Amino acid sequence: MQGFFPNKLAQQILEIGPKAIARPLAIVPFALKADLLKRILSLLLSEQAADDELEFLEGRWVAINIEDLGLTFEVTFDTRWQVRPIEQAQVTFTAQSKDLLLIAAAKEDPDSLFFQRKLCIEGDTELGLEVKNLLLGVEFDAMPAALKMTVEKLASALQTLQAKAEPRFA
Repeated sequence: MQGFFPNKLAQQILEIGPKAIARPLAIVPFALKADLLKRILSLLLSEQAADDELEFLEGRWVAINIEDLGLTFEVTFDTRWQVRPIEQAQVTFTAQSKDLLLIAAAKEDPDSLFFQRKLCIEGDTELGLEVKNLLLGVEFDAMPAALKMTVEKLASALQTLQAKAEPRFA
């Protein structure tokens, strides 16, 4: 019975955490969220943009649906990032925030999550594969130090909570 309480607490944190973030996130104007997303994408994919590896996105929109945060948007790249509410994306990626965090921290790969049905890709399969391969090509170590440290700490905390939330059998 001793291990029950930390397990139950970890499960509750994993369940309640995204809901606690989703509420204030919902009241932030979309323009502010879009600006932040553009800045993050510019930082994460600056090398790919400089090497013209983002040309496949020109005129094509990729939707992101982070279900547990209630955050949906679509992006494209045409010399600069554009972010807008979902209108008419060619492909849609749907996942929970924790799974996307683990992808960003290189602790999980998109293929594994796809086959576990934790990452859903709908629409233009070819575009979806190109985006997935782009994500796999992002070097976690090449991220700006502050972003890398934040993602690493959040992913480690998430993994610790997930490990504690798993039921243990004697």
